[in-house]
Amino acid sequence: MTILHTTLGPRRRDELGLVLPHEHLFVDLRTPDVPGHGEAESADVVALMAPRIQEALERGVTAIVECSTGGVGRRVGHDLAVSRATGMPIVVAAGLYREPWIPAWAREVDDDALEEHVRQELTQGIDGTDVVAAWVKLSAGDDGMTTLEERVLRASARAARKIGALIGSHTVAGRVVLDQLAVLSEEDFPLERFLWIHTQVEQDQALHREVAERGAWIEYDHLGTVPTADVVGLVDGVLEAGHERRLLLSHDAGWYDPALPGGGSPRPWTALTDDVLPALRERGVPEHTIRSLTVDNPFDAFAR
Repeated sequence: MTILHTTLGPRRRDELGLVLPHEHLFVDLRTPDVPGHGEAESADVVALMAPRIQEALERGVTAIVECSTGGVGRRVGHDLAVSRATGMPIVVAAGLYREPWIPAWAREVDDDALEEHVRQELTQGIDGTDVVAAWVKLSAGDDGMTTLEERVLRASARAARKIGALIGSHTVAGRVVLDQLAVLSEEDFPLERFLWIHTQVEQDQALHREVAERGAWIEYDHLGTVPTADVVGLVDGVLEAGHERRLLLSHDAGWYDPALPGGGSPRPWTALTDDVLPALRERGVPEHTIRSLTVDNPFDAFAR
């Protein structure tokens, strides 16, 4: 059975509707060696983020993918507390980010230990909880993978391949994504289980199409930060190229930031339902395509 692992347990396709595939509840973009990194009380995180969750619930959102990973303040205990307080299933990630956010321990262990770390998070739980990661989140430098980032990618590919999990990467340059795809192919990792996060940052839309044509997922996750017409234009290009079933849409919004007083001011997760989907419908995009973009595609990408 294909299921999506969440903080509230596994969910089947028929138990879910609209899923937001790239959001954040808690992030600390200070490096892990900074005093106070990732420190906050769960009650404070719940108090700040519950209203954002409620807004999403009111708009029919049935699950949210939390994209924080090792090195940028992933705290599954906070995710679990918010989830239990609101009833929103949260999908969490295994893995490690990029340099200089990769924790010091990861530099010192061998490749087998890196693979085992990812495997355990995908199968046994994270941060002392029984919450199992649904997928792997990592990253690559803007100018190319470092040696350590490539080691993390290869170890993640070996672990995720055996389990059938998705690997998503914060990668802003299309040519770096192509390098990642080459590494994944060397590791016999199926490219249809790879997600290019922040695809919209790459200005060459031909690269968007090339990655989708090779079977990988692409993601436009800047909704709410640019004019709706810009998003619709990107989506139109993907649909015209026939890649409706390889596209994800989200906001990359939230979140509680422990580096800011009171956790900061989280951005809402409402632009998709309030602005982008109405604009797509106005352009004549059919409901079966809307469903693919918001329901089927996120489940197919993150479930295993």
